[in-house]
Amino acid sequence: MKRIFEDTATAFRLKSDSELERAYFLFKLIANQPLVRIGTAVTNFAINANLPVDGLIRATVFDHFCGGVNEEDCLPVIDKMYTQKVHSILDYSVEGKVIENQLDHAFEKILRVLDFVKEKEAIPFAVFKPTAFGRFELLEKKSNGEKLTTDEEAEWGRVVNRYDKVCKKAYDLEVSLLIDAEESWIQLAADELALDMMRKYNKVRPVVYNTAQLYRWDRLSFLVTLHEIAVKEGFKVGIKVVRGAYLEKENNRAEENGYTSPICKSKKATDDNFDDALRFMIEHTNVFTIFAGTHNENSSYLLIDLMKQRNMPNNHPNIWFGQLYGMSDNISYNLADQGYNVSKYLPYGPVRDVMPYLIRRAEENTSVAGQTTRELDLLKKERKRRKI
Repeated sequence: MKRIFEDTATAFRLKSDSELERAYFLFKLIANQPLVRIGTAVTNFAINANLPVDGLIRATVFDHFCGGVNEEDCLPVIDKMYTQKVHSILDYSVEGKVIENQLDHAFEKILRVLDFVKEKEAIPFAVFKPTAFGRFELLEKKSNGEKLTTDEEAEWGRVVNRYDKVCKKAYDLEVSLLIDAEESWIQLAADELALDMMRKYNKVRPVVYNTAQLYRWDRLSFLVTLHEIAVKEGFKVGIKVVRGAYLEKENNRAEENGYTSPICKSKKATDDNFDDALRFMIEHTNVFTIFAGTHNENSSYLLIDLMKQRNMPNNHPNIWFGQLYGMSDNISYNLADQGYNVSKYLPYGPVRDVMPYLIRRAEENTSVAGQTTRELDLLKKERKRRKI
C-alpha cells in the first residue's frame, strides 16, 4: 500500500512558514516532560492570579490547538481547512462545570452548534460530552445502580431532557451528533442514554453516535452486543472508535479500589482491540457507521485496506476518519487529498476556560510514546523541504 502519510507538502499545505515554525517550537517544548510540568504549573498560577496572559496563550498553544473563542471566531479556520476538503467538528471544550445553569449553558451551546452544522457543509457533526449535560457524581450513581434521592431523580430527568432535545433537533435538522466518552465508572449511564436515543432517532439513518474507547478490553463485546440489539430492534448505530483518554486515571483507580482494571494490559493489546473493532464494524456497515478517531497511522492504513478489500469508494458515507486540530495533519490532509471523509475536532471556548483541555493535550502528547517524536520528524522534514 502506498505510504501516503509521508507527504509533508500536502500535510502542511495550509501552514505559512511562521505557523510551521510555531508548530515546531510547540512540539519541541511538549517533548520535554519537565518543561511541560513547569509550564502547566506556571500557567495555572497565572490564570488563578488573574495575570494578563491571555494574549500570550492565544498567540501560541491556543491558536495551534483551538479554533477560536466562539463559533464565529472559528469560521476562518473552518473555511480554510475546507479548501483542502477537511471538515470541522466544533467542540466546545469548557470543562468541569457542575451547577445547573452551567449545564444549561452547555446545552444551549450545542443547540446553537447544530444550527451551524445545518448551515455549513464544512461541519458534518456536532459533539458533546455526557458531563456537559449531567453532573459527574450523578452519572456515577446511575452507573452503579444506586438509588437516587427525590432531588436527584428530578435532576436526572433534566439530564434526559437535555439529551432528548438535542438529539431531536439533530434528527429534525437531519444532521449528525457525536457523544464523547467518559471515565469507565460513569460510562454505563452514558451508554444507556445513548442507546435510548439511538432507538428513538436512528431508525432511518445514524443521527446519534456513541463513543467506544478501545483501550477498554470489554468494548469489542460491547459493540457485538450493540449490533445484536440494533438488528433485533431495527435501528442504525453510529460509533466513534478511539483508543482512550484516561489511561493513568483508570489504572490508578482500579488499583486503589482493588478491582480489575478495565484497561488492556499493553499498548499492543489496545491496538489489536481497536483494529478488531474496525474489522467487526466494517463487516456490518448495513448497521454501523464508523467514525475512526485515531492518530495511529497503522490503524488508518488498515481501515483504508479494509475499504479496498470490499470495493468501497473512498468517500463511502459510512466511513469517517477523524483527528484533533493541531495534530496528525499528515493523516488528515493526505486522507482528504485522496477523497476520504475526514474531520478535525476543532476545540473552542474562552481562553481561560479552555486551559484544562490544552493542559491535558500537552500532557497526553508527552505521555503517548512516539506521538510527539512523529510530529517533530514530520515538521523537520517539511522545514527541510522548504529550506527554512
